[in-house]
Amino acid sequence: PKVTHPVPPPASSVPTETQPAVINRSRLGELVREVDPTEQLDDEVEEALLAIADDFIESSVNAACRLAKHRGARTLDVRDLHMYLERTWHMWIPGFGTEELRPYKRAPTTEAHKQRMALIRKAVKKY
Repeated sequence: PKVTHPVPPPASSVPTETQPAVINRSRLGELVREVDPTEQLDDEVEEALLAIADDFIESSVNAACRLAKHRGARTLDVRDLHMYLERTWHMWIPGFGTEELRPYKRAPTTEAHKQRMALIRKAVKKY
């Protein structure tokens, strides 16, 4: 199923105080408790993690919008964000984008590797 969303205006045109936070302190606390129920974050660490998450999301959405614009679309598609995350951060998100099986590309053997393997085989034959 194709899901499209209108391309949002650049983040700089929307006042920061009106932008809703994607992740808030309570949700961050829930995520931390899922990993380790006894862990407590300092206020500075919480602020830093929230800022990093906001920056990551903002840069990802902006890059996806640029991809949508590049392909001539007026809407942001899931595949735009998927392509950015896969190519930039090597993040494969199951359930989004193509579900094709991607074959493993075996690196070509170098001449030096072939020579080393020949020496190993020769040494093994002696014993």
